[in-house]
Amino acid sequence: MGLRDGFGRVARGVAGPRAIDGAAELHVSDPRFDDWAVVEDFGELDAARAWRQQLAEAGVKAVLTSDWPLDEFGRGDIALRVPPDSWAEAREALDPADDA
Repeated sequence: MGLRDGFGRVARGVAGPRAIDGAAELHVSDPRFDDWAVVEDFGELDAARAWRQQLAEAGVKAVLTSDWPLDEFGRGDIALRVPPDSWAEAREALDPADDA
């Protein structure tokens, strides 16, 4: 264990566990969404939240799910999911056809 490891452990103990911004939007190990269609996979929560917001603004219901908790930096295996009958609508909202 190096000095940096020891300091990090002490700092976490004083400040408590690091809160991940937007973690409340993530459903971890939630079987309610197992049958929902995966629109896109992400490695970082910030990117996933931005895409979910884009769908919400387009009127498409969407959730963020993960089988495991994210690391302290908001990274992990994150899926953007929509109800099965909304997959095509979600893809269109995220990848609109070029009108040019």
